[in-house]
Amino acid sequence: MAGRSETLPHRHVLTLPNQSAAVRVARQTAEQALIEWGIGLRHPTVDPALLILSELVTNCVRHASPVSPQVTVIYAAGTDCLAFAVHDRHPFQPSLYASVTGTGAGGLGTVMELVLGLGGTAVVRADADALGKSIWITLPL
Repeated sequence: MAGRSETLPHRHVLTLPNQSAAVRVARQTAEQALIEWGIGLRHPTVDPALLILSELVTNCVRHASPVSPQVTVIYAAGTDCLAFAVHDRHPFQPSLYASVTGTGAGGLGTVMELVLGLGGTAVVRADADALGKSIWITLPL
């Protein structure tokens, strides 16, 4: 499913200052987009997806803000798939799957447990200049 987001019919892009308020705005924007796309907020994937999104944006605010003044969230969905990416301009690329095996830390471990528990995928994609990255999450609906 990773990489399939380019073909999903629903897309929305949001760029925000990399500040703590970005977490709330990113989550509220996701809720609005899901409603507009006909995905009910009571769908069993939605609450975990919003938690994953909040954690990823929080990580940007905590760790990337000194070198990345903005955070960008890309939302995408289709009839059977929800995808989103959180992008910053910090060069560090976390090892997502190491967080599941216990060698990673904190929030990413929770993110990966939720993603894998839902049958989803996660991938880190470096920017072409290697000075930033996006973490892409894809979840089945």
